[in-house]
Amino acid sequence: MNDRYLIPSLLTDLPRKMVLLTGPRQVGKTTLAKQLGDHFERPVFLNYDVAEQAHRIERMSWLPSSDYVLLDELHKMPQWKNYLKGVYDGRPADQALFVTGSARLDTFRQTGDSLAGRYFSYRLHPYSVKELTAHAGISPVVALDRLLRFGGFPEPLFAGTDADHIRWQNQYFSDFLREDILEFGRIHELRSMRLLVEMLRSRTGSPLSYLSLARDLNLSPITVRRYVEILEALHIVFVVTPYHRNIARALSKAPKLYFYDWTYIQNNPAASFENLVAIHLRKHLDFLNDTQGWQSQLHYVQTTSGKEVDFVVASGSGELIGAVEVKWGDSKPSYSLRELAQQLPDLKAVQLVYQMTTPYKVDVTDAQTIEVHPAAAWLASLSA
Repeated sequence: MNDRYLIPSLLTDLPRKMVLLTGPRQVGKTTLAKQLGDHFERPVFLNYDVAEQAHRIERMSWLPSSDYVLLDELHKMPQWKNYLKGVYDGRPADQALFVTGSARLDTFRQTGDSLAGRYFSYRLHPYSVKELTAHAGISPVVALDRLLRFGGFPEPLFAGTDADHIRWQNQYFSDFLREDILEFGRIHELRSMRLLVEMLRSRTGSPLSYLSLARDLNLSPITVRRYVEILEALHIVFVVTPYHRNIARALSKAPKLYFYDWTYIQNNPAASFENLVAIHLRKHLDFLNDTQGWQSQLHYVQTTSGKEVDFVVASGSGELIGAVEVKWGDSKPSYSLRELAQQLPDLKAVQLVYQMTTPYKVDVTDAQTIEVHPAAAWLASLSA
């Protein structure tokens, strides 16, 4: 099996500091960690979910001569930060330390000494057009169609049948509700969380009204917001916040929400496609942020006329540097993208269309154009 896209960067960083890897459940973190082990002579793999291996982790009973130590699902260990600080500070200088977890390793476990200066952090995402094209030796168009059908998680993607995909998806969300939510002691909230996840399936890509969801669930908006934050921390969904130079005003506006498994959206191909693009953009920016220190952020924007542009990218200083509008079949540049491009002559404006084959560009001012691209080829050009 080909190495996952993060392997070259991880091999560069592991000799320098320990590496923490987060990402959704079943996105391939353990497989990646074992692929990394193939590049070392004396690797050791330990998973905190396995009782015997958990005891070895707690006792630090691996050989000092091990040149690569994987600690999988370590965030489930009480006081893991204190533990990890001691392991890192006491390890041999040539021992690579790799730590993975499904939930974010800095969430829900806020006690313990700081790990500042001791680690690099990476985020692993589902397969993208670029990664699948390289992995399977197929064209971007074929890769995009497979991803739209089976999603980007390795098991259903490479099984490649609708039955396997449906069975995997049912089990995935069942496990998430039964194990991940219960892990954080929220047994009384299971029913509400299940209903919320179902409701969010039809609200993907639209500004999220916590008040409306609260009424439907008979909960307070504060509780609904907290549930969404839990879903984010567990890598079930992520939110795209509205862009505004004034942070307080941005936070007061409704975010848009997307699933890491874009196939969870049913009977709406255009919404699934927009969700897929959202994940691709997030993966692209996270890769650049994690490997090169970028501080770019993904947002959406509302123009002065009240129209929305699906995605914009803001630099670390807050300047808008890119905009992406997503269309299923309409190749004519949207009014909202035209309006934004006219206002910002330095903005790189792109419209992605699933059902088209030939790119072209449109002049909107003497100094500004909009590029219209077939989605598959453009997505394959991203960094990851």
